[in-house]
Amino acid sequence: MTGPTEPAALSATGLGHRYRARAGWALEDCTFTVPRGRVTALVGRNGAGKSTLLHLAAGLLRPTTGRVRVLGAAPGTPEARARVSLLTQEKPLYPRFTVADTLRMGARLNRVWDREAAERTVREGNIALDARVGELSPGRRARVALALALGKRPDLLLLDEPLSNLDPLVRGEIMATLMAEAAEHGTSIVMSSHVLSELEQTCDWVVLLREGRMALSEDTDELRTGHVLLTGHRDGAPDLAGHTVVHARTNGRQLTALVRLAGELAGDWQVRRPSLEDVLIGHLRTEPEENEVKHPTDPAHPTQPTAPTHRNHEDAA
Repeated sequence: MTGPTEPAALSATGLGHRYRARAGWALEDCTFTVPRGRVTALVGRNGAGKSTLLHLAAGLLRPTTGRVRVLGAAPGTPEARARVSLLTQEKPLYPRFTVADTLRMGARLNRVWDREAAERTVREGNIALDARVGELSPGRRARVALALALGKRPDLLLLDEPLSNLDPLVRGEIMATLMAEAAEHGTSIVMSSHVLSELEQTCDWVVLLREGRMALSEDTDELRTGHVLLTGHRDGAPDLAGHTVVHARTNGRQLTALVRLAGELAGDWQVRRPSLEDVLIGHLRTEPEENEVKHPTDPAHPTQPTAPTHRNHEDAA
């Protein structure tokens, strides 16, 4: 457990970024906090701003508005660079270097270097130290890049979809290495991922972006227990006033809704607890400008949900 005075792993206040003056905002007015020692899933559709956020946290971009902090420090400062590692999907490595050359480079470039951890990460992938990086498979190159990141012994590890082009077996092996790192050293991890089914067993915090704005930043257990999946008859569905209907759909006369509860639930509903994947998909389907579900008045549009709701209070977070 982290102490009460320790700064957050990652935090932002009014954070915004756009790449050109006339371009739209990649991120806008984002305020959130990720506690230390968490394995955090950074979730959002393509273009939601996930990579922009990670590059801001790594100090590769500067905010247009607001501020971001990593471990209490401004990104890009010597203190932050020494304690933060970023691993991207591109995994830039020198293809003509051997694996041993690559690890020696890591040792020379970093003030702190854990040679044993770096070499162990490579050995676990059955990678020869004299192998040339350019001749390795994508999965093995990813493991060498991870060895560089872990050898730095970071307090915060930022992962921008580095496993997205790997097969499930390799993904599982590398995820196991990351989970062991987090458990043994208390490393805070923020990982962008589209594979929502993997997050249930690996992540204990979620940051969700919708169209460049912060929608969720919460503990995964609280997120699951705060939501329910409801099924009921489309006609005369019980009133859900006071609760937040995140997403709803109809199939014939049956209404199914993902609901964030705000107290006791009344009415004749079939209720079940959603998985984390159910919750995230529901929030990803929600439009940020219009989060109201109304009773249908036009029978020509039977897919419009029927349960009344209120604007999601987290859109303003």
